[in-house]
Amino acid sequence: MIFKTLLFTGLLALSASALEEGFTALFNGSNLDGWTRVNGSGEYSVVDGEIVGSGEKVANNTFLRTTKTYGNFDFRFEIKFDDLTGNSGMMFRGLQKPGEDGRVFGYQCEHDNRKDRAWTAGLYDEARRGWLVPAAGDAKAEKAFTQQGKKIFKWTDWNEIRIVCQDRHLQIWLNDELRVDYTDEGDDFTPEGFFALQVHAGDSCHVRWRNLRIKEL
Repeated sequence: MIFKTLLFTGLLALSASALEEGFTALFNGSNLDGWTRVNGSGEYSVVDGEIVGSGEKVANNTFLRTTKTYGNFDFRFEIKFDDLTGNSGMMFRGLQKPGEDGRVFGYQCEHDNRKDRAWTAGLYDEARRGWLVPAAGDAKAEKAFTQQGKKIFKWTDWNEIRIVCQDRHLQIWLNDELRVDYTDEGDDFTPEGFFALQVHAGDSCHVRWRNLRIKEL
């Protein structure tokens, strides 16, 4: 799977099942125990062992966040848009401002529903610095990121995403291809936080996730 290239070169002689050793499920497949909905009016439900995020006329970005926080990890999951009416994302090492329903902010793995941009598995700093990968305003990087995304993102099928965090080093893969290799040297570096699924504000959003599993490093 993720290490396909290494397997072919003989540098890592592990089977696909061996690569999953040490992982635990982040979602139990039957209910949302261990998760809490915060912020906007989007909704989350469990259907056929999948988490479904949806909403119509969503006033604010809505998040389904884990109650537990994580620091260094190898996190894997699948995402699929039911339609392309609304943007989404997966927060990692997420944070929340003070208050009963404080604003979620921090690192986000983008789920992009725009075919003209195709930035799924890009690195966005939600409610903070904006785009980190591709770097905001870097036209060359943005074009190359779009070209790669158009080739590898499955618009009507499931997509495998992998996020690895080792201290300041953040990496994201989409369908076995590296999309983000970023070292956060900024003052806003976040060493630990929660995961959170996003239903983006807007007219409509229909997205789902499955096979969420993590290995803490």
